[in-house]
Amino acid sequence: QVQLVESGGGLVQAGGSLRLSCAASGGTVSSYAMGWFRQAPGKEREFVAGLSWSGAAAVWKGRFTISRDSAKNTVYLQMNSLKPEDTAVYYCAAKAGARVGLRVDDYVYWGQGTRVTVSS
Repeated sequence: QVQLVESGGGLVQAGGSLRLSCAASGGTVSSYAMGWFRQAPGKEREFVAGLSWSGAAAVWKGRFTISRDSAKNTVYLQMNSLKPEDTAVYYCAAKAGARVGLRVDDYVYWGQGTRVTVSS
């Protein structure tokens, strides 16, 4: 059973940056495909970025970068040039298998989320 804990959210002005962290326990991040999703108020949860076993990244937003530190068993989401529409709760997720999944249902393990608010 993998436990995921996100951190790093907060309030930031438009144009600013944040780095979200997802610390894993009970499993190693390099043994799972990892994903970041977000859910804005009143909207469905959507894919933001993913990282395969091999470290290949899939990113939906060009302003975002996903990476991992295997030594720290942590996955990161670097978000730059933030916009008010990026305001959401951001979730880290893990799935079995090597490939990144783009759907919520592809992932088995989820963190509790970290809130990001971008002010205009």
